[in-house]
Amino acid sequence: MTQRGWDAIVLAGGASRRMGGADKLAYDVGGRPMLERVVAAVSTADTVVVVGPERPLPVPVVWRREEPAGSGPAAAVAAALPVVTAPVVVIVAGDQPLLSTPFVDTLVAAAGEGGAVAVDASGEPQWLCSAWPIGLLRTARLGAGGSMRAAFAELPWTPIAADGADVFDCDTTEDLRRARTEWAQEGMAPP
Repeated sequence: MTQRGWDAIVLAGGASRRMGGADKLAYDVGGRPMLERVVAAVSTADTVVVVGPERPLPVPVVWRREEPAGSGPAAAVAAALPVVTAPVVVIVAGDQPLLSTPFVDTLVAAAGEGGAVAVDASGEPQWLCSAWPIGLLRTARLGAGGSMRAAFAELPWTPIAADGADVFDCDTTEDLRRARTEWAQEGMAPP
């Protein structure tokens, strides 16, 4: 099967309050910063847009900022929309260091008339691990202060069961410790 063209939006603008305000995306998991790992997982995208403050990365990306800065994930997606043009757009969070390229490929392949949204073991949709047809994504109610749930829940989407690693995000130092442990125990290959 031929893979359709797709773009990626990586959300990287959070304040990391639960980690004391440090730039958590710079923390190392398996020898690389979290943000670098996530960008690697979406590296086969036609265009990778990272929304947040610019940081060093080993590959070229397009940088954007939500307005106002820190106004949330829905505003971050809205800031990236003018840059993406591929038929499918993947949205992921920069703090998902265990996200795998095969799972991203699964999301892209599953996006059809509606979105493809990762769901965790409890059945909860993980809006920040999803793929959407660009036309549908442009109809979402995105903007400052809005929630991803409000923006996407009304759109048609298909749940895609995710193994815990692909949707695991690091919000606390305990989460970071767990990601590092899982990486070491699983002997995970680089994305």
